[in-house]
Amino acid sequence: MARSARQSKILELISTKEIETQDELARELKNANFEITQATISRDIKELGLTKILSSSGKYKYTFVGSDEQAISNKYISIFKEAVISVKSALNLVVLKTMKGMGSGICSFVDKLNLTDLMGAVAGDDTVMLIFPSTVAASEIVVTLNEVLK
Repeated sequence: MARSARQSKILELISTKEIETQDELARELKNANFEITQATISRDIKELGLTKILSSSGKYKYTFVGSDEQAISNKYISIFKEAVISVKSALNLVVLKTMKGMGSGICSFVDKLNLTDLMGAVAGDDTVMLIFPSTVAASEIVVTLNEVLK
């Protein structure tokens, strides 16, 4: 569980901040109460398939680069399975309850799924809300996401 939580936090951090070095990433993780070593960070970066790109500020930063055709790695699916508590629909919305602190990382993962008809996704600390154009579309995604959880 700790590895999945840590890797989810890494995904959240690199999606919200410009993390240029492993030292910066370690500092951010320690600020989030994760005990971490440099070797563990290197392993997480490799397992998550992170790479560095040039940001708009001219600094290099860690990011996840994938294409629409690229299969979602088993690591992301494992994090999803461990972090998501429930998936339910409410009219045209899909609400994912997650473990505390995992909302942003799970929301980032869901965005990478390129779900059909997804109009938007909003993350809180332990909740992700997905917005669809209809109740039918929302209901279909609930079935799909619950299958991933099995």
